[in-house]
This record gives sequence, structure tokens and C-alpha cells, in this order.
Amino acid sequence: AVVVEAAEREHDAEQQREADAVRAAGAELVPIDTLADRELPAIDGLVIGGGFPEACMDALEANVALREALRAAIERGLPTYAECAGLMYLARSIHWQGRSARMVGVIPGDAVMHARPVGRGYVRLEETAHMPWAAASGAATVQGHEFHHSSLENLDPGVSFAYRVQRGHGVDGEHDGIVIHNLLASYAHLRSVGGNRW
Repeated sequence: AVVVEAAEREHDAEQQREADAVRAAGAELVPIDTLADRELPAIDGLVIGGGFPEACMDALEANVALREALRAAIERGLPTYAECAGLMYLARSIHWQGRSARMVGVIPGDAVMHARPVGRGYVRLEETAHMPWAAASGAATVQGHEFHHSSLENLDPGVSFAYRVQRGHGVDGEHDGIVIHNLLASYAHLRSVGGNRW
């Protein structure tokens, strides 16, 4: 329990540093509770971070009003960035332990949970021409990490990807960073640190 608590404190401290950096850049943070909020507040952009949506997939599915509001906003072009659990939440569905639940449905694929990690460790990603925030100097490489027990299955073959995987697994072993409308959804966790232009 001590290790878990220490890891949670470290994760919370990292999230606080990131929130402080975003505020310092001039953004106002507006929290959204995907389990309880029934409508989307007035926002200019959306960030959906990591977590364990499979653990509360029934409650996420039950909040139909917010799922529909999110899908409509993203389809209208709301700038959205989603990492790992965010990607899963924006998929059509989540399948876990013989059960399934409908999710937002903006990503044309289904998140399927596995007993063992699908992607685990450091990742190195090369930006493709589909990267919405491409480097001015051409293709850039970003580094991060991934730890996911899910895979994205039944994915529409016409989906565009922001990254080519140089190291790691990503969505399919070769690509990561699904780009749809103004959405970038990735299994990679990226941070605003030296060498990343997050």
C-alpha cells in the first residue's frame, strides 16, 4: 500500500505541475465529471487524461446526455486531446470481463481489455503529415510512455494517424495518435518536458 500511495502522490504532483503550467500559459481550467455532469460546459478545448474507464464503464455508459454532448462537440470541431483512457472513452465501446458498454463513439473502434499489457514502457513516436500540431521544421520525434491493457479493435481502416511508432506499441504496433475532426487521441502519455512540444 505504501508503494501505491507514493505512486499516487507522485502522479497527483505531476498533474498539479501540468495544471499550473497550463494556467501560467493563460488557460482557465474547467473540470468535467464524466460520471455526474449531464452537459458540457462552455469550453474552448478539451483534454481527457488517463485512468481506468473499464472500472466504471457502466456509469460512463449510463451518462448518455454527456456522451452525446461530447460526441456532438467533437464532431463540430472542438479541439480535443485524449490519452489512453481518454481514447478508450471516446471509442464506440469498452469490452471487459465478458461485458461491454457503449462509450462516446467518436472513434470508430472498440476498446477491448486484455489480462496482460498490450503496450508497456517508453515510446518514441515520429510525427506524420496528419499531426495537427506539426513541427515547423518537418517531422519531429516525441517521447513518452504507455501502459495499457486494452487494444483498439474493429477500427475503421480509413483512420488517420498523427504518429508512426518507432518504439512501443501504440494503437496497432505501427501507428498511434488517431486524428478525427480536431481530435488527437493516443495511447501514449506525453508530458510538457524538455524535448517534447506538448
